[in-house]
Amino acid sequence: MKKAFGTLRVVTLLCGLSCAAAGALANDWNSNPNNWRNSENNWENSSNNWNNSPNNWDNSPNRYGNERILRDAEGNAAGYAVPKDDGGVNFFDLQGNRKGYLPAPQ
Repeated sequence: MKKAFGTLRVVTLLCGLSCAAAGALANDWNSNPNNWRNSENNWENSSNNWNNSPNNWDNSPNRYGNERILRDAEGNAAGYAVPKDDGGVNFFDLQGNRKGYLPAPQ
């Protein structure tokens, strides 16, 4: 009986951990790169989209006071951030290569 109770506790613990992990994975889908909202294949995330283009004046480091420009530790322009309609943000280097994203808040 004591061994059966110990086995039951282990099974219960494993089931609880797997359910908690599944919940964490479900919450993490918002930031997953395989999520279409975050995919580089989504037009909204493409540098070919004018909103994300380095040729767009809104993304230019030459625009005085541009709040989209990302700077390195020395203050040099290193890229730009483009807000998405869903509340997320795409990050690009100065050549227009997408370097990352911040998913929309849930």
